[in-house]
Amino acid sequence: MKQIIMHIDVNSAFLSWTSAYEMQMGIDRDIRKVPSVIGGNEKNRHGIVLAKSMSAKKFKIQTGESLLEARQKCPNLLVVPPDYRVYTRASKALIEFLKTFTPDVEIFSIDECFLRFTDINKKEAVKLAYKIKDIVYKNFGYTVNIGISENKLLAKQAGDFEKPNKCHTLFSDEIKEKLWVLPVEDLFMVGRKTKPKLNKWGIYTIGDLANADYKLISSMLKSHGRLIYNYAWGRDDSMFKPKDSIKSVGNSSTLKFDVTNTETAHIILLSLVEMTAWRLREANMSCRVVSVSIKDKNFKYSSKQRKLLYFTNCTRDIYISICRLFDELWDNKPIRQLGVSISDLEYSHKKQINIFQDELSAKNEILDKTVDIIRTKYGDEAIIRGVFANSDFKPLLGGYPDDEYPGMSSIL
Repeated sequence: MKQIIMHIDVNSAFLSWTSAYEMQMGIDRDIRKVPSVIGGNEKNRHGIVLAKSMSAKKFKIQTGESLLEARQKCPNLLVVPPDYRVYTRASKALIEFLKTFTPDVEIFSIDECFLRFTDINKKEAVKLAYKIKDIVYKNFGYTVNIGISENKLLAKQAGDFEKPNKCHTLFSDEIKEKLWVLPVEDLFMVGRKTKPKLNKWGIYTIGDLANADYKLISSMLKSHGRLIYNYAWGRDDSMFKPKDSIKSVGNSSTLKFDVTNTETAHIILLSLVEMTAWRLREANMSCRVVSVSIKDKNFKYSSKQRKLLYFTNCTRDIYISICRLFDELWDNKPIRQLGVSISDLEYSHKKQINIFQDELSAKNEILDKTVDIIRTKYGDEAIIRGVFANSDFKPLLGGYPDDEYPGMSSIL
């Protein structure tokens, strides 16, 4: 069965979503039209550029560079802090919209996904892609690029052609004309470390790589060389993996300072669990496995997990178990990052009381639902726990959920 794959990529996603949200909230500015970036807080160790406007791009500001470097290039740069809850909501709204065209939607990252069609031809696919692009702009207020091909690799490469707000095709018979003429670093999975190695061997374009000696590439770059060689020919036999359910929920945060005592660590873990358990309840799910992770100031990573006696989505139950795990795991070295994760999930529209669950736990489940309603209606910090009152600790910590939006890898 022949298939058509589309790659949907939100242009400057964090910045676009922030701009659309601000306009919906009545804020009289469009950060896309001025030199601006979405960036973290240097004091909190998150001082890097996460997304940039087209105007900022003219100053040669790069995603991933420090805000200090960006400000040196553009002294009047507007820096807007990230809001991951806005991003996750925008991403999920886009996915639900795309599912109205096909149930086969595979999430690739928070701002990218693939669509699969088995009932349209190339001409119809191009027409549909333009329709999707235009409706996204009209309904959501931001732009996307759409790449169209017969496999995920070529669709993604097509989506990375000229931006923003464009649709491009890259079918097998167009590879020599459209793909081979590009610089080799434009090929998916050819990074900054691989580019100079290829250039050293006289490989400067994707076409050069495709027509290079396969045995040389394989012997010098091993499995990665074989991967990119096949990518240069547009070969991709990866399976299409529509996401049907959440397998885990995780949350982590790099800290403002090195944590050196248990009391402070427990407070931060509570903040992480608050967000994680809330997301779990939003999905009408309960968990049975909890885990905690620690990264010390030397970037040494360690983690520990445990299976609970019963399924739960109660903040109190999860927090108590996480703290016990942390106390067993921590070696008293200064902590740079803390993370929590919950897995072994089940849907819990109706839930029976378990014999291992105490009365206080059951009461807290009811309390959690009430707190969720208040926070959803009036804001994340409309109601907080007493330990966070008049303190420097945020009541809810964490970035966008990595588990729901996998990072990019060579596995398409």
